[in-house]
Amino acid sequence: MADYIREREGQKVKSATVLSELATLSHLYTVVRSAWGMSYLVNPVPLARAAKPKVPRGRERRLIGDEEARLLAAASPEFRAVIRFVLATAMRRGEIAEMRWEHVDMKRRAVLLPKTKNGEVRDMPLSPVALEVFGSLLRRIDGSVLGASTNAISLAWKRTVKKAGITGLTFLDLRHEAISRLFEDTDLDMLEIRAISGHKTLQMPARYTHLRTHRLADRLAGMGRTESAPVN
Repeated sequence: MADYIREREGQKVKSATVLSELATLSHLYTVVRSAWGMSYLVNPVPLARAAKPKVPRGRERRLIGDEEARLLAAASPEFRAVIRFVLATAMRRGEIAEMRWEHVDMKRRAVLLPKTKNGEVRDMPLSPVALEVFGSLLRRIDGSVLGASTNAISLAWKRTVKKAGITGLTFLDLRHEAISRLFEDTDLDMLEIRAISGHKTLQMPARYTHLRTHRLADRLAGMGRTESAPVN
């Protein structure tokens, strides 16, 4: 098993992919031992724990200074709506591209996402900003909300950051920014934020929990919820 891990690493396979393969192999042994009666088999995956690759830390790039204003100023009117929508909802690029008007319920303040990265249907609650963006859009004949493919969004992003003179910022960083703001600017708990972000486990949202420490410190100092100071 350790040799297999080294072989995959030699093939420049991402650490997350190798760990996913190991999890599949480990589950196979669990099934074989419990369901097929082969309890004598030893699961080799835990034995190769020392050889397991380390997953690199996730990106921590945030919008700095006036970068948000510069992005919005540099973007076309259509793409400006995309940027505002990501920051308001933390939706993924593919989810935004797939949005259709028949799935938007302005009365319930929600949009149904039938096609997501983790394969689960998600009902996305809409913030006032997201509702404002929806209200500013014209209805397209083809039913698409934004009328942009994932590739079109990627190309528009490259043009926009270049025009804005911003470096080191990816489109995915906008989603991370949005999730960070949910922790910083709301009192939603982690389960509620996970329901919005669409993460399948609590592991990813847990990366952002340190952002709320200042709020807890403010509460210990006797401040109310609305008195909490923003994170610099």
